[in-house]
Amino acid sequence: MIGYYNYTVYLTYFGLVSAVVGISLALGGMPMGAAICLLISGVCDLFDGKIARTKKDRTEEEKSFGIQIDSLCDLVCFGALPAVIGMTLGATAWWQVAIEAFFVLCGVIRLGYFNVSEIIRQKETSANRKSYKGLPITMSALFVPMLLAFRNQLADVLPIVYSVLLLVIAVCYIAPFTIKKPGKVGTVIMIIVGAAILALIILL
Repeated sequence: MIGYYNYTVYLTYFGLVSAVVGISLALGGMPMGAAICLLISGVCDLFDGKIARTKKDRTEEEKSFGIQIDSLCDLVCFGALPAVIGMTLGATAWWQVAIEAFFVLCGVIRLGYFNVSEIIRQKETSANRKSYKGLPITMSALFVPMLLAFRNQLADVLPIVYSVLLLVIAVCYIAPFTIKKPGKVGTVIMIIVGAAILALIILL
């Protein structure tokens, strides 16, 4: 089989499978189950890079392959899945579909730009990345479930609010601001926030 197979890619693949399950749940009328799958994909993406860096003998081909599959999986997890969730929530007016398409498009642009810059960066230095330009696409795994946790309070306006959220996130994907890459403390905080969002989804 073509491809590169080692433990550094397994978590990335698991995140993709979780997203596909989430899309299936959303299409089946279970958006909250889809939101949980989105959270799971986010956790996988949070750690897959750290796991990949533990393998010190990766070839240049393996490193490049890892960058490519990570972005391809991210597009499904944090681009397609949130858009599908929006459609199944009732965000199906022409302008809402346009926003969902724009959201996915901005995700593609951001991931493509990141791939190019990361390949260049790795040729220049072996140091870990310290910051990102634009909002990391993974952040939709926090913002989308956070909004859906308050679905009952938003009631009939949920599809509109959801569309506005996707529009804001989409713009932030391609906006030229710099954001610091989270360290150990930041990672712990995101895990705690994710767990709190999961609790809210279940309890509310």
